[in-house]
Amino acid sequence: MDLPLLRSTFAVVERRAEHAVTYFYSHLFWRNPGVRELFPEDMAPQRDRLFAALTHVVTGLDEPGLPDYLGRLGRDHRKFLATPALYAAVGESLLAAFAHAAGSAWTIEAEKAWSEAYGRVAGMMLRGAEESAGAGEPAWWDADVVGHRRHGDDLAVLTLRPRRPFPFLPGQYAGVSSLRVPRVWRTYSLGNAPRADGTLDLHVSRIRGGAMSTALVDGVRPGETLRLSAAGGAAVRRTAPGALRTYVCAGTGWAPVKALLEEAAVADPAAGGRIFMVARSREYLYGREDLDRLAARLPGLSVTHITSAPRHPRDQATERLLTALRACGRWPDHDVHLAGPPGFVTEVAEVLAELGADPARTHYDVLPPVGRFTTRPSSRAEWLLQPPAVRWHDPAARAPR
Repeated sequence: MDLPLLRSTFAVVERRAEHAVTYFYSHLFWRNPGVRELFPEDMAPQRDRLFAALTHVVTGLDEPGLPDYLGRLGRDHRKFLATPALYAAVGESLLAAFAHAAGSAWTIEAEKAWSEAYGRVAGMMLRGAEESAGAGEPAWWDADVVGHRRHGDDLAVLTLRPRRPFPFLPGQYAGVSSLRVPRVWRTYSLGNAPRADGTLDLHVSRIRGGAMSTALVDGVRPGETLRLSAAGGAAVRRTAPGALRTYVCAGTGWAPVKALLEEAAVADPAAGGRIFMVARSREYLYGREDLDRLAARLPGLSVTHITSAPRHPRDQATERLLTALRACGRWPDHDVHLAGPPGFVTEVAEVLAELGADPARTHYDVLPPVGRFTTRPSSRAEWLLQPPAVRWHDPAARAPR
């Protein structure tokens, strides 16, 4: 593959990303009318995720980790009922959109390079899907809602019982879909270690304007059925027995940390460590009782709760956390687990690296936020000076640079 040509062409298309994506979906749905029903009514979040995935692929075309990433992506796309025919249709529309957005930069050579590249990418994704199906993994798991507990107005913990065994590790996440919001999937961390009865918890915070989170918090009740995609994520336990570890969580980031602590309480109860639980205010520390019970089973674990002061901005909680982290020592000796909103995780990870924490031993997954399509740089100079940020599901899935 002509990698310089692929990347230079994509740089031109990326400057007109919103226009290119609109053209892509218009072309796809016009040429394939039956495909529209596979997509959600609100396409805005889907558009941003498309370019995030494209950016990941284009920057990693020559890296050894790309086949694994694309295999997992193909496995995950089974929940969208993606068929080889759909992959072919997507490729045709993608090249048409690129040609339209690239203008004079779209040459015969560029079209040939992109046709070859898409063929390879689609082939890797289809192999991942075929291997998953061959191993007996369903496209999704049906799970009955057996519990729904409210914590204030904007947060709920749902307990689900999958109808068939659902394999996962503490610290992982899964996609969730509800018939209340057709064809929409949102990602949530799993809030417990595997249980004997097979049930699992989802911690859901309502997002303003978020159709899925609103449905799960306000609408869904015991007796309903949700769908789960295969578990994923890299923020799982890697710490050797007895080794030190630090957990930092904010908001519903408590869910994966709770799962990791449940696992540690059984597998390594004598290990030392520390946990910082952060919330915008005291009433949002919804997991405090569970943490206290787990801390009693982990006597070497020190616990710190951090909130903003009454009538102070919620950002003060993060500022207080960073002050507390700077007062701690021995960061190179700790495995660190971070969980919370994307901006919070990114900021804390940067500070911990400055304090001496090993980035290779700092584990987190940044789940994609729900929001509108963001404006991209409009000129080549802006693109070079400020390349668009890529939202990663799984930082460990990035191919080594």
